[in-house]
Amino acid sequence: MKRTLLLTFLLALFLPFAGLAQFEKLKDSVIQLFGVVMTADSLMGIPSVTIKVQGRNQGTYTNEQGVFSIVILKGDRIEFSSIGFKSKVIEIPRSLEGNQHSIIQLMVTDTMYLPATIIRPKPTREQFERDFVKTDIPDDDYEIARKNTDEGKRRILAKSLPSDGREASNIQLRNHANKHYYIGQAPPQNIFNPFAWNEFIKAWKRGDYKSKK
Repeated sequence: MKRTLLLTFLLALFLPFAGLAQFEKLKDSVIQLFGVVMTADSLMGIPSVTIKVQGRNQGTYTNEQGVFSIVILKGDRIEFSSIGFKSKVIEIPRSLEGNQHSIIQLMVTDTMYLPATIIRPKPTREQFERDFVKTDIPDDDYEIARKNTDEGKRRILAKSLPSDGREASNIQLRNHANKHYYIGQAPPQNIFNPFAWNEFIKAWKRGDYKSKK
């Protein structure tokens, strides 16, 4: 019981001093950074430059004269960025004395080369109508599906594409079935079959029997 009371007394005695020392250390690491951001070639103030502390959600902007002010910690990395200029990153020294620091940050112009743009005069009504009529509009999904299901295209694909394993095995099984069905007798001649003649006439009209060069 006495040890507990002694430990509580010592903690109550030294904790304020420890908190005060930590506060003094944190106070010494906080600095007020202010300065101006200028162009490197003409020394003109750059407005609306983004000034961001890396690793923290903290930052500010320069005013119309390029002047800024921000509270940061020693050892922070500060990034300066603006459209049309190359970004610049600086590090605040940890050994910096005092709680204020001023800088003049120069930024170099970032040259960007865009592709050439050709400006042409407005076409006449006749030219517009001619180009509109000759415009090749790509097929949509419906038109592509309609062309793929066309009967003529399906016949061409059926002739040009080889049979897969399933189709080849079905053809082989049908041939064997027909062969065994007419064992011991003569198979019928399709020359007297009106349905066969109908299919022959349709194939003749389609040009299935034309010579292919």
